Amino acid sequence: MKHDTCFFERYARVSLCSMLGSEFDCLVNRDRPDLQSRDGRSIGIEVTRAMEESRHAEEELLKDMAGITKGREGEEIDQILEYGYGFGLRGGRYIGPKELLYWKMALPMRRIIASKVSKVANGFYGRYDKMGLYVFSKEDLQEGDAARIMNYTIGLQRYQDIRYNRLYLADVNDLFVCNLDDGLSPDARLLRYWISQDLRKDFYIAAVSQGL
Repeated sequence: MKHDTCFFERYARVSLCSMLGSEFDCLVNRDRPDLQSRDGRSIGIEVTRAMEESRHAEEELLKDMAGITKGREGEEIDQILEYGYGFGLRGGRYIGPKELLYWKMALPMRRIIASKVSKVANGFYGRYDKMGLYVFSKEDLQEGDAARIMNYTIGLQRYQDIRYNRLYLADVNDLFVCNLDDGLSPDARLLRYWISQDLRKDFYIAAVSQGL
């Protein structure tokens, strides 16, 4: 059975490879966790979403991820519609049927992180040299928001034997990379990478085309 059908996992992989470098070129889309290094032990990254549970929020997030603004049509939109991830501009579908179940699982940030931290502690995702959690957020996060989410995660897993080393927070415009390892100063824990509209579009097209 192939485990390469999830758009969000592919988008996460594309963004990590593009913005953080060749360390993530080894990632493949498998199961538990969603992204893994080919050797099955070096890197494991779980991918999830934290957002309002509504169809409108789903539609808006996918538009944002594709770098689409109101009134913007053309060859790029036609290409996206052909992939089956259209935005209603010409009767296209908002998301593919394989994604519907994933969207129903979307939860607010604190709840989803608490759930994922509990699962990693129980060994649900196995053991990797580096464990990561990649969370998509519909809400626009400021650096202070990302820091609070990071500290919340650190607090949850402080006494766990198996824990996440990195937290990746993607809010469409930014990718926040949070280092959750012990012994670091606050300034060394959080890095912010800007994702331009054109880059979002590139990520989106790459993630969709890889699933064809």
